[in-house]
Parts: sequence; C-alpha cells; structure tokens
Amino acid sequence: MFRHIVVPVDLRHLDQMQRALRVAADMARHYGARVTYISATPSAPSTIARNPEEFEGKLRAFAASRSEVDGAQAASHMFVVNDLSGDLDHFLSREIDGLNPDLVIMASHRPGAGDYFWPSHGGHVAAHVAASVLLVREDVTLPG
Repeated sequence: MFRHIVVPVDLRHLDQMQRALRVAADMARHYGARVTYISATPSAPSTIARNPEEFEGKLRAFAASRSEVDGAQAASHMFVVNDLSGDLDHFLSREIDGLNPDLVIMASHRPGAGDYFWPSHGGHVAAHVAASVLLVREDVTLPG
C-alpha cells in the first residue's frame, strides 16, 4: 500500500516527535516501505549546525541511526530556507512533493488558540501535497 514514507523532522525538537517516529517506523516495517527524513535549515549558523553542510551531515546521521534502530531503509533530504518562520510551509510542501511519497507522517500538537494566528505545518502540508498525510500527536491521553 505504501512504498515511500516521508517524515519531516526538526532536529531541535526530536523529543517532541517520538510517537510520530515510532508510527513511521511501524508503517515502514509493515509495508516494506522506505523512509525519507526531511528537514530544513537556514544558511546562517543555527543551534544545530554552523552551516548547511554540517546540518546535512547531522540529518544523514540521524537517518542512519533510525534505519538501524527501526529496521527500515532510511534516507535523508535537507533543504535551505532562510526564513524558517515565514517560508517553511511553502518550501516544505514543495520539497515533499519532489520526493514523490505515498505517505507523509508528521508530528503535530494539540490545537489551541494560537492556531487561529499561526496555522500548523501539518495542516498546510495536508492541503498542498499530493500524498496522504498522517498527523500524529505526541501528547495524546486516551480515556479509560
């Protein structure tokens, strides 16, 4: 059913996306799909890397470690966005479409008042890419 899963990641906030990473690994194993971890970086130094080349190496290492832990074929895809707060949604959707996935699995947050002013990345991706999109909330507590 799914052959290629794309998982957007923020290397600064991996602790907030563990559930989405587990879901992606489970789906990849179940369907024998390959996974591409995609992430954006500015060209200027950031808290993760001094430059895009260093960032790309860290993302590649992350994908390799996930492949080993999850038992699924994994790759990485990095792209540069100079204004992460203003341009990320547009460029993320474009880059995802360019990878031609069957499924995108994204970490999400609980909706709140801020969503009226700052729409979610997941909502934008779901509205603008051709693939199916699964949004996974990290902090779900089910009744019972």
